[in-house]
Amino acid sequence: MIELEDVPELRDPVMIAAFEGWNDAGEAATAAVEHLAEVWNAEPIAAIDPEDYYDFQVNRPRVVLEDGQRRISWPTTRILLATSTSMDRDVILVQGIEPSTRWRSFTIELLEFAQQMGVGTFITVGALLADVPHTRPIPITVTSDHEDVIHRFDLEPSKYEGPTGIVGVLADAATQAGLPSLSVWAAVPHYAGGTPSPKATLGLVSRIEELLDTTLPHGDLSDQARAWEHGVDELAESDDEVAEYVQSLEQAQDTAELPEASGEAIAREFERYLRRRGDEPPAG
Repeated sequence: MIELEDVPELRDPVMIAAFEGWNDAGEAATAAVEHLAEVWNAEPIAAIDPEDYYDFQVNRPRVVLEDGQRRISWPTTRILLATSTSMDRDVILVQGIEPSTRWRSFTIELLEFAQQMGVGTFITVGALLADVPHTRPIPITVTSDHEDVIHRFDLEPSKYEGPTGIVGVLADAATQAGLPSLSVWAAVPHYAGGTPSPKATLGLVSRIEELLDTTLPHGDLSDQARAWEHGVDELAESDDEVAEYVQSLEQAQDTAELPEASGEAIAREFERYLRRRGDEPPAG
């Protein structure tokens, strides 16, 4: 069961969730939620009992020092509340590790908590390894299977078929429960996915800003993103095969994006911009 502390009545809360593990290439998704927690001064309000969902031989507890005292810190899923968001709504942040077992029970427990808190929108955040170049903007994809959400944000339903993680399970369960949900994913270059990717984190944070129609301080994310890109540049320059591969990815992405310069595509983007502002496009 989720152990909940006393919380005030919330203002049209949105829930944003990310999990370490299979859904978190370059640690980009969990870092994005961690950044939101920091800039919004989010405070812990609940935690899921780890005994029910984690294999402690896979995700081991840690010995930590707090105020000079040693204690055991158990791997779990924490729930934080942000009420100082400069928006007219509160945000519930979910930070955790992908469960080892009993995913359906875990999903039911978390969604029941969301309903108890009056959550009106559920955003799952993930990152995957992909054939994309590090020298271009990190591709950020937003999808939904909820018709109202698709229309509101001018999205496409996901066409992905294949293995999924807890993020995909939660998004599907939210749709089945009638809870409006979105999935925000970053594509991290697979040849640079072994280390944290602040460029992908920055892309996720920026897209979440757009979805929530707000602005957030980015702190040193931009500097970290540039340093990360420079580091991968040096890696590519030291290996001819990697450099050639990156160049082929650049050419492929640039070619694929050429149609976006068409008049029809520009018109669609302009109409999308006006909808975000609440204006109507001019009659043509």
